[in-house]
Amino acid sequence: MSYSDLLSVLTLSGLVPITTLAQSKQEKPVRLPNIIFIYADDLGYGDPGCYGNKDIKTPNLDRMAAEGLRFTNFYSCSPVCSPSRAGLLTGRYQVRSGITEVLFPNSSGGIDSSEITIAELLKGKGYVTGIIGKWHLGHLSQYLPVRHGFDYWFGLPYSNDMEWQPRKDPPLPLMRNETIIDQPAYQNTLTQRYTSEAVNFISIHKDHPFFLYFPHTFPHVPLHVSAEFNKTSSSLYGDVVQELDKSVGDVLNILKIYGLEENTMVVFSSDNGPGYARNVPDSIGHGNTGGLKGWKATTFEGGIREPAIVYWKGKIKPGTVISDPAIMLDWFPTFAGLAGCTLPSDRVIDGKDISGLLFNKGKRSGNEFYFYFGKQFEAMREGKWKFKKAHENYSFLNAHGDLLYNLEEDPGETTNLIEIYPKVAEEMKMKMHKFINSLGTLPEPKIKTYAR
Repeated sequence: MSYSDLLSVLTLSGLVPITTLAQSKQEKPVRLPNIIFIYADDLGYGDPGCYGNKDIKTPNLDRMAAEGLRFTNFYSCSPVCSPSRAGLLTGRYQVRSGITEVLFPNSSGGIDSSEITIAELLKGKGYVTGIIGKWHLGHLSQYLPVRHGFDYWFGLPYSNDMEWQPRKDPPLPLMRNETIIDQPAYQNTLTQRYTSEAVNFISIHKDHPFFLYFPHTFPHVPLHVSAEFNKTSSSLYGDVVQELDKSVGDVLNILKIYGLEENTMVVFSSDNGPGYARNVPDSIGHGNTGGLKGWKATTFEGGIREPAIVYWKGKIKPGTVISDPAIMLDWFPTFAGLAGCTLPSDRVIDGKDISGLLFNKGKRSGNEFYFYFGKQFEAMREGKWKFKKAHENYSFLNAHGDLLYNLEEDPGETTNLIEIYPKVAEEMKMKMHKFINSLGTLPEPKIKTYAR
């Protein structure tokens, strides 16, 4: 059932009129908060209107920010898909789990059973847990979401471009739990189908604490959009983002219909920055880094700094802008704290509870952030400073030596200050080595492949 159909049923049936819902909401006992995490794929820092975009219309994200808060220094732990998702769901730097590379349809590895996901932690507290969208932490049965704390899954096991030429990989599968229901997946209506599934999940579990992880497939390429949003902006990329924004609005609207706004935290972010767009025509378009240097697959700001918006009616002060740095790993302990969960004591959780930032009651504990690309430790941020190690040529950026930036004054990373502040750079280098040594023996990367 589509979102529109559901609204029609609710309205015409008279079974759950809004006035009755409002009255019943007052009578409901206080319960654990619902948590919804909406995750775009390859969205640029500067793509939403509330981050400065004038060409793409994102009224629902803009409303989330106006009625909630947005971060201006929020980071993914990785500039590519699988590692960033591993970090989000475990609260641990991806090198600890071995998910350091992008997983493919012929990858024999995935997230290990020894890892504890936020879904497992919340499920132990009585939450119903669901994922609607792209998983990308292993496609073999032992790695699928329903084996890692999720009660329900509808979506793709990996990225939507993973059908290589010559076609040695299987057609892209759309799955429900552990069953393929469409192959190849029809991508033009994928965002719509995801949204209907998300709305239905909320409708079914509205009377019970739930955690909904909603990782979209787009705007990862190849770009696809429904007929409803085709040519609604100046580019296909803009059409895709505007349809994602409509999906966000549908989720917010169903919360309002059921009177769940004051008991639901909604977070929106992206796994990493946009892909590099070489020779892409204007009609197709590409992601906007908001003036930040670099793209996906680099640890410059354009690859790892992400939009992050949080909405919780009555709990978060409207219009809040947070400039303090935070990282995707922080959601694990933050969600755990909101649900009253005890963090695992048998492992390091790298993320910090940032509820103090969200509710204007304090600061994040610690201001050091470490960034890997693959198994290579590439960069570190501490306070206003960012140190980036020397790097060979990227496919679209020249090689560089050691770099030091003052991100408060130079978020675009235009001026290397290493010769002016050599002591700062040396101190950060030492801290990077100390952190590497603290990791001890790390698991082997999970990118192992089998023959196609």
